[in-house]
Amino acid sequence: MTSRIMYEFKRKLEELERYKGRGTELITLYIPPDKNIADVSNQLRSELSQAENIKSKQTRTNVIAGLEAILQRLKMFRKPPENGMVIVSGVIEENGKEKRITEIIIPPEPVPLYKYHCDSKFYLEPLKDMLKEKKLYGLIVLDRREATIGLLKGKRIEVLAYTTSMVPGKHRQGGQSALRFERLREIAIHEFYKKVGEKANNAFLQYKDELLGILIGGPSPTKEEFYKGEYLHYELQKKIVGLFDVGYTDESGLYELVEKAEDTLQELDLIREKKLMNRFLKEVVKDGLAAYGEEEIRRYLNIGAVDILLLSEGLRLERVKYRCPQCRKEIEVTIRDGDKKILCEKDGFEMEIVDRRDVVLELSELAEKTGAKVEILSTESEEGAMLLNAFGGIAAILRFKPR
Repeated sequence: MTSRIMYEFKRKLEELERYKGRGTELITLYIPPDKNIADVSNQLRSELSQAENIKSKQTRTNVIAGLEAILQRLKMFRKPPENGMVIVSGVIEENGKEKRITEIIIPPEPVPLYKYHCDSKFYLEPLKDMLKEKKLYGLIVLDRREATIGLLKGKRIEVLAYTTSMVPGKHRQGGQSALRFERLREIAIHEFYKKVGEKANNAFLQYKDELLGILIGGPSPTKEEFYKGEYLHYELQKKIVGLFDVGYTDESGLYELVEKAEDTLQELDLIREKKLMNRFLKEVVKDGLAAYGEEEIRRYLNIGAVDILLLSEGLRLERVKYRCPQCRKEIEVTIRDGDKKILCEKDGFEMEIVDRRDVVLELSELAEKTGAKVEILSTESEEGAMLLNAFGGIAAILRFKPR
């Protein structure tokens, strides 16, 4: 699933979340992919007859109109789309004005339930769950003294457990034979590995279907002994994707493990965003193949000079086309939020909005037309935050830099 699709989906949910209705007038209908459309229509007709009993005339009128609008949309489908669909309908308030909307949302993942819901806002929780980062890795760092267990959730590292061992040092205490001491030490090491395995099993088994892999870090031969001893549950053992040398086995060791596993986690967004921004920053420092700022990026896109377009998902800009109702002159400007009144320079008339696009989506389309790659960076990573805060959320690595 491309970052652009997820960005567009996220922006749609943000838009719907802003809408408010009066009373319980906003309808949300979740239809899973295996639901029979005829059954859904029959239930809605039943809801339509029950809506006649709503006491408030305004609420009754709006709910009935919303149900009728959804029934009309359902006539377009013989069966639900591959992922199912969510239909929202109702009268919402926007900029102090009332507006009726009916929209069909095809989500990026299968709709998990069938639900008809009326409220003063749209019911979006199941759709918001689809935005949660799905890349999940288990992390274990250990030596013979301590172990730390954690999760890499997208771009965040979360510590789940920490434990220390009772393994004696390499030098035996007085009165013990070397052979006996070494035997006791091996038993203590084995018991510690068992303890670490149990803690990891408790931490990871609840995520076993979501874990993409487990990374183990530590000095040699500790990590190899733990891996070969198969101290993890068999379903977790087969998810181990690599062993890595790390110098720390506390919380900082988890961060070191993720860095050392960079090649293994090549496609992980955390690593990918870091590499992209490091490459961009190197070009900025030497005044090379880098550019940033909306005006400059548009210019380079138009001449096909952009190789990789870097955009922040935190951008909240719109590209708006205005037209003068008198002389028909058109201009395009970028605005942050809401509407902006613009007067025609020629005749002083207030210009009308004829089109508006989200800037991330609009620039993405411009880039794709010239074969440029588009990367939408999150604001959760340090590198993604830097793109937004230091470079305005719009930057590029160039193919060439025109003189």
